This record gives sequence, structure tokens and C-alpha cells, in this order.
Amino acid sequence: IHGVWPDKEGTLLQYCKPKPKFRLIKDQLLDDLDKNRIQLKYPQTHARNKQPLWEHEYLKHGTCCQKVYDQNTYFRLALRLKDRFDLLRTLQIHRIVPGSSYTFKEIFDAVKTVTQTHPDIKCTKGALELTEIGI
Repeated sequence: IHGVWPDKEGTLLQYCKPKPKFRLIKDQLLDDLDKNRIQLKYPQTHARNKQPLWEHEYLKHGTCCQKVYDQNTYFRLALRLKDRFDLLRTLQIHRIVPGSSYTFKEIFDAVKTVTQTHPDIKCTKGALELTEIGI
């Protein structure tokens, strides 16, 4: 999970106003988020106590839907969407696994089987790396 990125008619919304103060996430929600997103960039204690990744994601993207979703609801929505579409499982079912090459169309078609819409696939040019799937 990287997050929920609101858009308006295809335009990505970021850093919307008014900017609320980020509140540290607690209890089961924090456990669920950490289980679904490995925070390799930060030492574990720092990641849990300061939550820089979650703060960044909420202030950059979550603020743009704060009229509809408060902070905790925003993160719960991300987890629900992850479970609903389960893209890792979808790729595995279509025999798309790390370490091999696949065409854009193969990945696109596999993801579309669960989203029923056109996914936004991003890869690193010249490398065997799928960097992002937007749904």
C-alpha cells in the first residue's frame, strides 16, 4: 500500500487546504497499516513512534478528501481497497511474479480483471521493475 490518492477529473490532488495537524495513529489501525506497508526507509521504532510515512501520505493526499474522510477513515479506506482488489494475488493468479519479464499488456490485463477499469501502470524504463499500480 502506498496510499489513496484523490483526483478530480483525472487531475491528482495534493497538499489541500486547510492543512490539519497529523495525529499519531494508534492501536490496531497502526498495526494493520504497518503489516501492509513495509517501511524500509525508517528504523522500526522511529516508524512506529513518529510515523513519518503515514504523516507524509495523509498531509499530501488525505487532506484532499478530509471533508469526506477523517484521518483514520482515510487510512481504513486504503486498507479496504487493498483487500478488495488484492493486486499481489491477482498478479500471482496470472503468473506474474518477481524475477521475470512481462509486457505492459499482460500486467494491464491482469489488473483490469479485478478493477474493471483501466489501471495506471508505472514501470522503471530499462529495468525489470513494476513501481506502481494506480486503480
